[in-house]
Amino acid sequence: MNTSLLLVLATLFLTSAARAEGPARTPFQPTIPNTKPAPSPPPQGMVWIPGGEFSMGSDAKDESLCEQPGVTRDAQPVHRVYVDGFFMDQTEVTNEAFAAFVAATGYRTIAEIAPTKEEFPTAPPENLVAGSTVFTPTEKPVKLDNYFQWWRYEVGADWRHPEGPQSDIKGREKFPVVQIAYPDAAAYAKWAGKRLPTEAEWEFAARGGTAGLPYSWGSELKPGGKWMANIYEGSFPVKDSGEDGFPGLAPVSQFPPNAYGLFDISGNAWEWVSDWYRPDTYARRKLLGTIERNPQGPKAPYDPAEPSEKKRVHRGGSFLCSAQYCTRYLVGTRGKGEEKTASNHVGFRCVKPADVPATPPR
Repeated sequence: MNTSLLLVLATLFLTSAARAEGPARTPFQPTIPNTKPAPSPPPQGMVWIPGGEFSMGSDAKDESLCEQPGVTRDAQPVHRVYVDGFFMDQTEVTNEAFAAFVAATGYRTIAEIAPTKEEFPTAPPENLVAGSTVFTPTEKPVKLDNYFQWWRYEVGADWRHPEGPQSDIKGREKFPVVQIAYPDAAAYAKWAGKRLPTEAEWEFAARGGTAGLPYSWGSELKPGGKWMANIYEGSFPVKDSGEDGFPGLAPVSQFPPNAYGLFDISGNAWEWVSDWYRPDTYARRKLLGTIERNPQGPKAPYDPAEPSEKKRVHRGGSFLCSAQYCTRYLVGTRGKGEEKTASNHVGFRCVKPADVPATPPR
């Protein structure tokens, strides 16, 4: 039996043990934020995240918030982690900001470049065309066991044309940039003098100093009947009713920020983080029996569902997350994506370590 399979089995064992604890117990301990103030004023558009020690992950009770099983499986067991303080973008990177990067550098995203025969040796030539994946509502309710029913590869889809060549971003300058693959996000971050957050940094920031709450804003989905994030309402994947005010992607900063001043840290667009994806990452940390400091994630990716694909972690959920199918706007849960695959519901935000001086984009 190989090591990867053993660790996946360890994940299942530890999560089963967590379920056995029962509803009266919680694996979460209080967050202990650092008390040192920010070393300098935040760079424009960023906020200070103090860092500290916290309980990372999600517990089995959150399974009840989603009709589809397994939403918290790879986010268990809950474990203690420490991160240093850092600055973080208040919002997801916008079309306006990404356009400035492209204008300054001439950068072309992966979705804008046709795949090659070397990359896909068995693909017919007519299929080797630039494009990306786009969500497409179904005409009627369907069984939620095959996501190819609502996703399609759209020729000509890219960050300037997020739903395909018939769409554009005119008037959407303040919307999150989407159709961004991981290398595209990393290239922007480097140009801006920043980097992408680690998964642990992202979750510490999203929790806003709290511990064990299901949402980045608290314990209720709609406190006082008020929507707190842009997610999917209505019958998935037929029609987003837009009860939260937005049937689809929304401009940034339309909902209240969390306690650290971060907008849209849940919902709207998924966000790339720097960690490779493995379903057993948390089990590996738990087995160490120590509080890991500034974890960088596994050294290599592994998804037993698609072992040949190199996947990075997504965090935060998107406007397509629904209690009927995907509740990964729950703050401790995890998403995943092949690192060179973009879509119209994935974007990113950046961080800057405290010891890196602020430099304007070149």
